[in-house]
Amino acid sequence: VFAALIFILSGYLYPVFAQLNKAAIDDYDNATIVGEMGLTVTNFGIIGEGWNNPNQASCRYKQYGTEREMVELMSYGGLWIGGLPIINGEPGLPRVSTAIVDGAFDYGEEGFEFTTSSASGDTIQTRSSISSAGTSPLASYFSLEAVSHQDLLADFKDTDSEIINHVPLGIEVHLESYAWSHSFMESFVILDYTITNRSDLVDSSGSGWDIKDLYAGIWADASVNNMNYKSRWEPGSGFSWYDNINSFERSYNSNGYPRNIGYQYDYDGDDGWSRAYFGIMALHGPGKRSTSHADTQGDWYTYYNPWRWNSPENLDIPEFNMPISDEERYGKLSSSPFYDQEFIQNNDGQPWLDLPNSWMMLVSAGPFGTLPEGDGFVLPVGESINVVFAVIGAPWSHQGSSNNFDRRQDLIKNADWAQKAFNGEDVNGNSILDAGEDLNENGVLDRYIVPEPPPSPSLAVVAEDQQVTLYWDSAPELALDPVSRKYDFAGYRIYGSTKTSGNTSQYSLLAEFDLIGDEFGYDSGFDLVQIYNDTGMKDSIEIKGHTYHYKWVNQGVQNGWPNNTVYAITAFDSGDEDTGLASLESSRNENRISVIPGTPATSDAENHPVSVYPNPYRVRASWDGGGQRERLVWFRNLPASSKIRIYTLSGDLVEEIDHEGLQYNGGDVRRLPLGNTVLSGGEHPWDLISKFDEPISTGMYVYTVENLSTTGAPHVRQVFAHLRNQLHLPERPTRRDLRRGCRQPVPG
Repeated sequence: VFAALIFILSGYLYPVFAQLNKAAIDDYDNATIVGEMGLTVTNFGIIGEGWNNPNQASCRYKQYGTEREMVELMSYGGLWIGGLPIINGEPGLPRVSTAIVDGAFDYGEEGFEFTTSSASGDTIQTRSSISSAGTSPLASYFSLEAVSHQDLLADFKDTDSEIINHVPLGIEVHLESYAWSHSFMESFVILDYTITNRSDLVDSSGSGWDIKDLYAGIWADASVNNMNYKSRWEPGSGFSWYDNINSFERSYNSNGYPRNIGYQYDYDGDDGWSRAYFGIMALHGPGKRSTSHADTQGDWYTYYNPWRWNSPENLDIPEFNMPISDEERYGKLSSSPFYDQEFIQNNDGQPWLDLPNSWMMLVSAGPFGTLPEGDGFVLPVGESINVVFAVIGAPWSHQGSSNNFDRRQDLIKNADWAQKAFNGEDVNGNSILDAGEDLNENGVLDRYIVPEPPPSPSLAVVAEDQQVTLYWDSAPELALDPVSRKYDFAGYRIYGSTKTSGNTSQYSLLAEFDLIGDEFGYDSGFDLVQIYNDTGMKDSIEIKGHTYHYKWVNQGVQNGWPNNTVYAITAFDSGDEDTGLASLESSRNENRISVIPGTPATSDAENHPVSVYPNPYRVRASWDGGGQRERLVWFRNLPASSKIRIYTLSGDLVEEIDHEGLQYNGGDVRRLPLGNTVLSGGEHPWDLISKFDEPISTGMYVYTVENLSTTGAPHVRQVFAHLRNQLHLPERPTRRDLRRGCRQPVPG
């Protein structure tokens, strides 16, 4: 049997990028996955991973959005800590320990100064508040000590004195990052640092020194862009670091405290592909937060400083200069030109808003310590302080070209939720447990207590031929709201990925079912989705050891469309009239599942012959991916266990594919990351890449499918594929390092 497949192929293959040159114990493979803010967290003080791995978010918002919504916000960021060591009773010169600075990328370099211990287990640790009875991939990390849906924990220190030009301050850091999937908390990640004075570890006498006026900050190499528009991973794509703007949001929240958000955005929004904000905000420090820089009643304040990448001098705005010594870095940590009246008057028109470039930012806070001394504080040896920051993502609130207050409303809203999440019982934000704030009546000011919707149900999906069946459990119906202390579950909503041309929304609402008699919603009930047995009694079904109570079928779904068939089921509550809280809904990302419908596994070659589709194949058709490794054809009606072989007409083996239908869930082609996709069992994709890791050329091809199952014919089918049109491939790029430190300067 013969079939024609038409290909027009062009473009580069993706190069492989080097990771940071760090010791093997260092862990940079963990990123937040529960919310829309995907952030890599390491165990050596750095956040982000430099866009080395296309399948891991560096700092991506929205990480589960449409192609136009998936905006990369930052390549690398890191912790800076500075202070004055008190030697012989007097404050010495400033010392600043940094996780990373402009242009530093190799272990041992100046600026790359936090290290882990030599213990083999000193890597990122994960905890989760998601119930171990659920089907979430984080359920196996359930812990009663978890703060959020995904906690990432790390420990590091600055005590390695062998690093070039590094004089240790003498500190140990414990980091806990928190991420949630709630729709109102999914746009930020909180970085909660506990900083301990361990100068006794580096002092030759073993006594150590007190540290005066400690400041902590987050340095960020932000570059807001969309890789689906101009890809960092495609050489020659036109990607640019130099079209971004930094600024400072100084508005006040409802409690009367300044937000002080350092933020960045793409200057022109890249034709609508990069309309997002990246923000950093200090949420907490020891003592009382100042309400303004001039507030002498407060203990600490927030500072913001920008500068151009690797540029010690700035002729346009001299105050925006890159610090290159500990003294200069401490100066940036502990001051800001935005509080200098002369600077404000001289720059009344905010000229930086019209100077797109590759801008760094530093958002810091202080001074900190545990003991007051003069007009500052001291951190004695062995004592600790707690400093908390938030990394925030947000869309432009309107699509206009002006970066006005209205366009920053979503950034402000997400920042306020980050502050509320940290504050917990501290409703007014004054760091005191006031009357009426002790929700759990334990006499302690508890952080990270917020109203919560019911959790999303556990979801199982079965992929069939042009049909998808969804099963879910009833666990959300027993959820207790931690603030109202009520069982306020109201119903379920079923979402599917949007398929309508021109609709840029991530999801479409497919169905809604809610309780009868709760005076909220449509009172539709659950009869249409409840599983019943043959006698009409409520029943359930067990799938892979988990019990499900509801079932819903979506028919007429196209086979073989990766990333275009995604489902999620949320739970929502009825709100709380007593507090005026509106109905809350769980996140659609909490149980989202990517599904590819297709034919089931079969060995009946006579009635269900093996075939391949799309046929003919056309590059840049609506089913096609954007890169050379994102193109797919599908083999269907495969036996459950089989081997696919593709040959040239001369008999040379092009590729060999092992198919195990019951276990296969992606991983062998780029468009199907391992473990993230449910397939039907009888179909398998091929990305048109040969066994030599090269795109195939034009010509006639033969494929065979060998049945390895115990039933059916041993050889199922043989088909020829005809590839027309001359293929012109550009020279394949070599493996090369495109890290930040190797980029070329822009003329002028």
